[in-house]
Amino acid sequence: MKPREIILDSGTRILLGRNSEGNDELVERYKGKANMIFHTAKPGSPFCIIDKINPKPTKQEINLSAIICASKSQDWRDNKGDVNVHQFTGKEVYKEKSMKSGTWGLNKKPKIIKVKKRKIEEYIEKNKTEE
Repeated sequence: MKPREIILDSGTRILLGRNSEGNDELVERYKGKANMIFHTAKPGSPFCIIDKINPKPTKQEINLSAIICASKSQDWRDNKGDVNVHQFTGKEVYKEKSMKSGTWGLNKKPKIIKVKKRKIEEYIEKNKTEE
C-alpha cells in the first residue's frame, strides 16, 4: 500500500501510513535505519517517517513532522487538545509475531514531543486546501 506523502517547504519528504497494515509496511521498510519516526503516545495515528538522514533533519522539520503526526491522530480527533508524540528511529523498533497489525515495540524510551493544540490548529488551517 502506498503511504501518504507530504513534502515540506524544505523539500524533505514525510511518509505516513494510511492504516495499520500500511503502518506495518512503512515501519518494516525503515526498520534498522536511522530515519526519524513519529507516532502518538496513544494508539491510533499514522507512523510518520522523515525520509532523510543526511543531512540530519532540522529542528523545524522534526517539529513539523510531530505536528503532522498529531494532526492525523485519533487522540486529536477525539480530544482536540495537546497531543504527545513519540520520536524514535528505525533502529529502535521491533515487532514480535504476537503483536497485532500496526503495533511496534521500542527497545529504548522514546523522546516525547508535546504538540500544542494551537500548533495543530495552525497546521490544519494552513493545509486544509492542500490535502
